[in-house]
Amino acid sequence: MDNENNNLYRLPQEKLMYSGASSLSDVELLALILRTGTAEKKVIQLAEEVMNYTDDLSQNIASVDARELLNVDGIGISKACSIVASMELARRVRRSSLQSGKTITTAEDIAEIYMERMRGAKREHVQMFILNTKCKIESEYTVSIGELNSADIHPREVYSIAIRRSAAAIIIAHNHPSGDPTPSNLDIAATKRLEAVGKIVGIKLLDHIIVGYDSYVSLRSEGIIEQDS
Repeated sequence: MDNENNNLYRLPQEKLMYSGASSLSDVELLALILRTGTAEKKVIQLAEEVMNYTDDLSQNIASVDARELLNVDGIGISKACSIVASMELARRVRRSSLQSGKTITTAEDIAEIYMERMRGAKREHVQMFILNTKCKIESEYTVSIGELNSADIHPREVYSIAIRRSAAAIIIAHNHPSGDPTPSNLDIAATKRLEAVGKIVGIKLLDHIIVGYDSYVSLRSEGIIEQDS
């Protein structure tokens, strides 16, 4: 790496040290992850090309597969793995804030964490959160992992777990790999079945949250689940 390239790397590094990470642009942060450019490209230029590539794919950089990044000229296995590992670490740190005992007051409490976790997932994952009488999370279970655009949400599987765990209430969350959290007719039908069975067994379905890349839909807020259920 030549001196000019090295200096361009140090600029965002010094900016971070003196002004904090929040002062850096996305490209500058990515340049720090990449560390070096190539003989033909400065590290900032390479970072810009990676960001442009993910934009062209209509994907957030956090959801791009390492193999896809190899399509960017100048990105090899090491740099691709560094990017993906950094994104995964960020997801795990964010996920750790959702701990047993956390009180749930809004759909956003779960949605923001779950969005981070599921961003980049290629298949639908259905997750259940077990809550006690004080709306605190007791535990969390993966109900099912489906295909690209569907996952089974059977009341039998959901409530057999909830009953064993003496749940006072549950929240269901699942992702749409397309990035669009708009509920499908199947999502709505599954939610209504879950709500109906929940009333029979005495375990409230507080919400069914569908997450996309950067947004979510609460079926309770949409009126699909009764507000007093």
